[in-house]
Amino acid sequence: MASWLAPVLPEVIVVGGSAGALDALSILLADLPDDFAVPIVIVVHLPRRKRSALSEVLAAKLGRPVREPLDKEPVSASMIYVAPPDYHLLIDRGMTFALSVDEPVNFSLPSIDVLFESAARSLGGGAIGILLSGANADGAYGLKVIEDAGGLAFVQAPADAAMPAMPNAAIALCERAAVLPAAEIRAYLIRLAGRGGESGRKRYHDR
Repeated sequence: MASWLAPVLPEVIVVGGSAGALDALSILLADLPDDFAVPIVIVVHLPRRKRSALSEVLAAKLGRPVREPLDKEPVSASMIYVAPPDYHLLIDRGMTFALSVDEPVNFSLPSIDVLFESAARSLGGGAIGILLSGANADGAYGLKVIEDAGGLAFVQAPADAAMPAMPNAAIALCERAAVLPAAEIRAYLIRLAGRGGESGRKRYHDR
């Protein structure tokens, strides 16, 4: 990575993906430090009206607690959350979750755009957005909203993604996004965890 400036710890990391995202998530979140305190909230496109085993699968792979949040539940440090099927998952002001049964967005319920936009509008520059492999454009607009609000935007490099359509859609919209393989985005997260005591937010741009 060409440049590493010094962001303060974000308030939340939001991650989205669809087809091929499970493998990318397994790389991205592998072996995070035990004291990694920033909550991580994930939307992966899931079949509607079917129970999802995503939280159990990720917990087994990562060796960390992973679960679906409840409506109005506060977002807790050190936790990894995944959106339940058939609900949009939002982060409200005050760092609480909201579940919505509104219409699908980009044919998706849950929608990545909905989560990303809510994080940007509630937390401004305090959100980091990461968009992974997928076969449609959901998440690209939401990542742009995070970028415009002063947050950091990451896109899995299309060559590293099982399905590059979603990363390519985000690259077309997000001028300042860092486009990296999942393993290099993970390296950023590891460095971020070690910078919890630093102050002052700076932007970095790397494509």
